[in-house]
Parts: sequence; structure tokens; C-alpha cells
Amino acid sequence: MEADEERTLYRKQSCYKNLDEIFYIEKEQYRGQQYSHIYFARLHFTRTLLYSLIPSWKPQFPVCTVLGLEQGKECILVGTLYKHMKLKPMILDEYSKERSATPLVKPHNFMSSDDYLVLEDESGRVKLEGSVLLPSVYVTGVVVALLGKETGAGSFLVQDLLEADLPPQMGKVLKPNEDKYVIFLSGINAGSSTSNPLLFQLLVDHITGHLGDEKEQKFAAEIVHAVIAGNSVELPRGPLNGQNLTSKDLSALSDPIKELDIMLTQIAAGVSVDIMPGLHDPANFSLPQQPLNRCLFPGASSCETFRSCTNPHYFELDEIRFLGTSGQNIEDLDKYSDAKDKLEFMERTLRWRHIAPSAPNTLGCYPFTDKDPFLLESCPHVYFVGNQDRFDTRLLNGAEGQMVRLICIPRFCESGVAVVLNLRSFECHALSFDIQFS
Repeated sequence: MEADEERTLYRKQSCYKNLDEIFYIEKEQYRGQQYSHIYFARLHFTRTLLYSLIPSWKPQFPVCTVLGLEQGKECILVGTLYKHMKLKPMILDEYSKERSATPLVKPHNFMSSDDYLVLEDESGRVKLEGSVLLPSVYVTGVVVALLGKETGAGSFLVQDLLEADLPPQMGKVLKPNEDKYVIFLSGINAGSSTSNPLLFQLLVDHITGHLGDEKEQKFAAEIVHAVIAGNSVELPRGPLNGQNLTSKDLSALSDPIKELDIMLTQIAAGVSVDIMPGLHDPANFSLPQQPLNRCLFPGASSCETFRSCTNPHYFELDEIRFLGTSGQNIEDLDKYSDAKDKLEFMERTLRWRHIAPSAPNTLGCYPFTDKDPFLLESCPHVYFVGNQDRFDTRLLNGAEGQMVRLICIPRFCESGVAVVLNLRSFECHALSFDIQFS
């Protein structure tokens, strides 16, 4: 009897706080407003920040507006970048495609050598020149400060630039003195042709401690939280064409959600779990995506440990702040700019202090009137992005002592990989599952 009690493992606990309130749109009222308000809020916030940094950057140069430029006089401009792209998709191109004998090519990336940048403020806009500011790095919507002078051709020759850089991070985190783990996964895609329910069940059994030897079960007991970062189900598009649904159609729509609910119920029975909506999930299309309706998950919703959250998702665990998305913001940057890897895109969004800079230009978002919820006022300790091609991670250090763990979470249905983060050491590793039939 005593031996049985000694082998009993108890799951470790953590203090959780949801910070998604800034992303809720239930109190917003749509009155036909356009997107100028969100751009103005972004410019006002970032410009105020850049003005405070200019005295320690280039105090000897005056700050002026686009309208106040004088030819040959060096000055500093602060404004929003607009990227002119020859290959950027246009609605008129879609119309011409229908009337054209040859289909239009849809490239993965819409950049070309003819792209150029324009800086815009309330007074006007000016074309930017020079090798300091590369069009391949930036997208429409980024706010920067530029040092340069107006040329005879009426453009602005950029000599140096200032970005907002990493926001301040809350005081030194008291990391737990024992191992505690958070597990991330995304791209389950229940109901799709690439989804393997048995593979997902292996992961569930591992999290709940029903798999492996005593060492594996001890590790499972140290998992204090799970995050599912979007694209959890894939529903067939055929039945959603406005026609009356047959019982077969209804079954095709509901079965993937029922399958997911069964798995979530098993996880939530043992550990707290957050689920975020993704591009393919039954949620609103534009960012911020609102929480998946709890009625979709009657089993999991009966557990207090189950939470349906927004995308982006912002929360705190043992005073460690997490910020993450289901991947749309990074995938959009990948279409309209260039980087060596997805982690570099993530780092740029932190340094620009905006997690979705291409919204609303090429990434759908709600037309907020008095705020831009994607602006970063404080720096997270963990920044994760779901539905990526492969697992990748890096520790980013800021000039003021900030430390951010960047995590790319692969699609589970394709890779069989979940990601585990140790809250004590901030080390991150992949957890791979595979099934082989002899």
C-alpha cells in the first residue's frame, strides 16, 4: 500500500492569467468606418515613441513633415511606410482573370525588383531612395523615423533610420525553482486527409500520463499548460455553398469537431488547455479572431481547465508573459517581404512593436476606431507562432535586457511534432510522435 502511494504522481500547478481583453471586439460597433482610424492610432502611438528616442539618436537634426521638406536640407521624417508592389494582387486582376484565356500566375511571394517604398504622414507622401532602407525588408504599415534630405527629383534620400525596437519588459521574472513545462501544438486539422487521429491520441496519452515508463510519466506530471495555436479542424467546403444540407453533409461538418472535442476533453481532464482559432477554423476570418464558440465543444467546455481564446493570444503563467498567433501575421509577411527564416520575421514584428504590421493592407483585420490592438506596449517573454513548416526557436536579447524566447510551432498533422518549453530554464525542444505499421 505504501509502495503504491510512493508511486503516485501529482501534476504540478501554475498561476494563470488571461490577458486577451484587448483583442475582444464584442463591445465594438461597426458603423461603416474605414481603416484610416487604425492607421492614425498606429502612427500616433509609434511617432510619440520615436520622438522620445530621436534626442539620443540624432539630436542635431530637425524633425519636419513631408510638406515641410526643403531640397538639400538634412532633416528627420517620421511616418508610415507604404510599399508599392508591381505584383501585389488586385481585385481587378481577379476580374481580368475570368475574362482572360491564360490564367494569371499566383506566386508564393509577390516581391519584384521594381518595388519601392513611400513615406506618408498627415501632410503628404514622398518616395524614398537609398540603400539604407531595403524594400525587401519592410511592408506597408511600419512606422519609422528616417534621416535624409530631399533630392532634386522630389524624392527623399535616406541616410539612416530609427525603428521603435523592442518594448520594455516587465521586471525580472522569478522563474520557478522546479521544472514546469508548457506544451504547444498547432495544425491538428481534424477531419482532413492528412490528419491521423491515432497520432493525436498518442500525444493526448502522453500529456495525460497514460503513455510511457515512469520517467515519461514524471515528465507528463510536470506539464502545467497546453496551447493549441489554430487550425484544429478542417471542414469540407462543399456543404457550405448555401444549399440545403443533407444528413450526410451535416455529419461531414460535425464529425471533425466531435473528434476534436473528445481529444480536448481528455486533455482538459488532466491539464489546463487554451485553444486558439486559426485560418481554417469555424471563426471570423479577420484578426483579431474571436474565441471559438464553446458550444462546439460540449465535453471540453464542462471542464474549468478548458479555455477558448482569441488569436492573437496573450496570457501570463507564473508571471511569465506569453504572446502568440496562429501564424497568419507571419505568413503574410512571407508573401510581401523577405527574410532568411520565419524567426527573423518574428523578430522584426517585435522591433517594429507591431505583431501584424501588414494589417489591414494585405491582412484582414477589424476596423478599430480608437486603438490598434496589435501594437506592443510591453515585451513578452515567450513569442510563439503556429502552423509553420518546421520547428524552430531562438532566444532574442534586447538592448535593455529584454529576453524573448521565439518559437515556430510546426503543423502537427504533417510533422507529428509538438513543442515543449521549460519555464525554469527557458529551454525549448520538439516532442515527436510517429506511427509505424509492420
